[in-house]
Amino acid sequence: MKINQLYSGFLLALTLALSSCHDSLLNPTPESVLTSTNYYKTAKDMDLAVLGIYNRLQSRKPGDYLLMEVPGDNLYMSANTSVAGAPEIDLLALNSDNPIVADFWENTYNGIFRANSVLANIETPTDYRGTQKDQFIGEAKFMRALFYFDLVRIFGGVPKVTSLLSIDAASTLPRASEEEIYALIVDDLKDAIAKLPVQSAMARGRASKGAATGLLAKAYVYRKDWANAKTYLDQMATFNYSLLPNFASLWTLENEDNAEVLFAVKYIDGTNGQNLSTAFIPNAGAINIVNRGAEVALPSWSLMKNYVEGDTRYASTVTQFWVPPTKPTDPPIWYPFVSKYAVKHTFESSGLDLPVMRYADVLLLKAETLYELNQPEAALTELNKVRARAFGNTTHNYKLTDIASRDAFVDKLLLERQLEFAYENERWFDLTRTGKLTTVMTKEERLFNYSTKTPVTVQLNPKAYMKAFPVPQRQINQSAPGILTQNEGY
Repeated sequence: MKINQLYSGFLLALTLALSSCHDSLLNPTPESVLTSTNYYKTAKDMDLAVLGIYNRLQSRKPGDYLLMEVPGDNLYMSANTSVAGAPEIDLLALNSDNPIVADFWENTYNGIFRANSVLANIETPTDYRGTQKDQFIGEAKFMRALFYFDLVRIFGGVPKVTSLLSIDAASTLPRASEEEIYALIVDDLKDAIAKLPVQSAMARGRASKGAATGLLAKAYVYRKDWANAKTYLDQMATFNYSLLPNFASLWTLENEDNAEVLFAVKYIDGTNGQNLSTAFIPNAGAINIVNRGAEVALPSWSLMKNYVEGDTRYASTVTQFWVPPTKPTDPPIWYPFVSKYAVKHTFESSGLDLPVMRYADVLLLKAETLYELNQPEAALTELNKVRARAFGNTTHNYKLTDIASRDAFVDKLLLERQLEFAYENERWFDLTRTGKLTTVMTKEERLFNYSTKTPVTVQLNPKAYMKAFPVPQRQINQSAPGILTQNEGY
C-alpha cells in the first residue's frame, strides 16, 4: 500500500535528518544543526517527517510481545531459541541491566523525539494545503500520546519531554509522575481529536479522529476515570467501526483494512515486513506459511485451557502441532504454536499489518466502564457482543447471575479479554491495572503433557512492585547523578 511505500522510502530520505541521531538518553538530538534547520522546509518534508514517527513504532512493535506478553501467563520462552534478556522477563526476574527493557525505552523515546521534531518545526513550511498542517499536528500528538501510554504503563512515571532538548538538558531531566504523564496523554489526544480527519479521509496506517478517541477512552479507563471514559466511549458510536462477523477474518492479508481496526501498523512482505509472523512458528516451518520458523516463544496451557468448545478464537490463535517421536515406542509430543499472525510470508519479513487497537477493545472497555458506573446490565450487553461473535451465537452469553459481585465481573471481563486479545499485548497490563498480578502469576502452566494429562507448571514469585519494570541502568548512568531514580524493588 502507498503508506508502506512511504515508510520504506522515508528511511532513505531521513538518513541525514534523523538516522544520524543519538538513540540514547531521552531525546535523540541531530548531530548537525545545519540538517535540523534545513530539513523541514516544505509540506512534503513535513509529511515525510510525520511518516518517520510511524516508522519508529513500525520497527518496535513486532518485538513488543517480549515485554507485554512474555511476563504474563499467555506465552513462555522456547528452549530452542535464545533472546538475551527474555528468560529473566519470563521468570519475573528482571533487573535494570535487561537489554530488552533498555532498547524499548530508547526506541520509544526516539519516537517521541520524532514527534517533538515535527511539532517544533510545524510552522516552517508555507505551502500546506487546506487542513494539512492540523492533520500533521494531530498525527504527531497522537503518536506522542501512544508512545507515552506505553512508557507509563511499563515504567510508571518517566521523564516528560515535549520539546527538543540538548544532551546536557536531557541529562538533568527527572522523572515526571504518572499523573503528569497521563495529563500529557490526555491533552495530546484531545488536540489530536480536534485536528484529525475521520478514517475515511485518511490513508490506512495513519492516525484518525476515531483512533485518537478510542485511545483517549482507554487512557481514562487506566486512570479509573469512569465518567470521562464513558464520554469518549460513547463517542465511538459516531464512527463507522464494528465487529467483523468472523474473528478469523481479522488475521488475513486480504482483510487488513477492515471495519474493526481503529489503528494498525502496516508492513510489506519481503521489503518492509515484520518478524512477528515468523517468531512463533516452529523451527521446521509451517506448510503454506513459511519454510522455517524462529520458535522464540510458545503458547501456554494457562491460556489454552480457558478456550471452551465452540469458541472460534481458539483455532485462529493457536494451531495444534505434534512432534514425531524419536523412537517408535515413544508417544508424539504435543507442541502447539501461536498462529494468530501465521499468514504466508517471507521469513522474518511478513506483510501482515499489526493492529494497535480494535473495536472489540472499545466494547470491552465500555463494559468495564459501565459496570464501574453501576450499570451491570448495560455492561453485560457490551461484553456479550464480543462473546457472541466468538461463538457465532448467544448460547454462551453471560447472565447477570454470572456477575453477581464485582470480583465475578472482573474475572469474567479479564477472561474475555485474555481470550480475545491473546498475543496482542493486553494481558500483562490487564493483570497489573486490576491488581491481579500477585494472584494470577504465582504459577504458569506451560506445555501440556498428553501422556500424563498434566501441564508442566512453573512456580513464580510475583511482587506488587513488578507492575513497573526497572528503569534501564544505562539511562540512569547517562543522567546527572541522582536525577533519574530507580523504581521500587530494583
